[in-house]
Amino acid sequence: MTFNYLRPLMSKFIDPIAKVFAKAGISPNVISIISLIFAAMAGIYFYYSNGEPFLVLIAGIFVFLNSFLDAIDGAIARHLNIAGVKGDFLDHVIDRYSDVFIICGIFLGGHVEWKIGVITIVGVLLTSYLGTQAQALNIGRYYGGVMGRADRLTLIILASIIYFVYPVYISGFSVLGWVMVVIAIGSHITALQRIIHIWKRL
Repeated sequence: MTFNYLRPLMSKFIDPIAKVFAKAGISPNVISIISLIFAAMAGIYFYYSNGEPFLVLIAGIFVFLNSFLDAIDGAIARHLNIAGVKGDFLDHVIDRYSDVFIICGIFLGGHVEWKIGVITIVGVLLTSYLGTQAQALNIGRYYGGVMGRADRLTLIILASIIYFVYPVYISGFSVLGWVMVVIAIGSHITALQRIIHIWKRL
């Protein structure tokens, strides 16, 4: 995953904020649930955003908030010394629901054909499943591959900004639609990379 290599750098910005939340006694599970609400709001705004650049921008902001809180909840748990399997399980469940809300909102909103949207969401869910399956097989959580969650959320955020500034359609797809095509291809390639990696480790 491209952005996985930036984790040490990002932690320098996330950890101080996480400490503030931890000192305030805010539960990481609460942060996770709020991130899910932001993802649902993003999906709703994307659904109604076709031809409405401002709604796309609002949806993109919700995606950013979702990704930010997703990054910070684990850090809060570590600072509170309460990191555990329940929190990890809840985080994974919320991430998958968030992916569904965001991506389905985009393609059901008409930014790309629904068939491409289905291919995209299948690739995203398979990629995430294979990462956790590696953990279930006791070979460690695997984040490798050309496109992970941070990558696709970053692409969606950038596409939302571009659409707001320059809301054009190319071959019937908005920039969000073409990002779905990129995510579809990247996710299935990543799934294949993870299958190969896991198979070699078994």
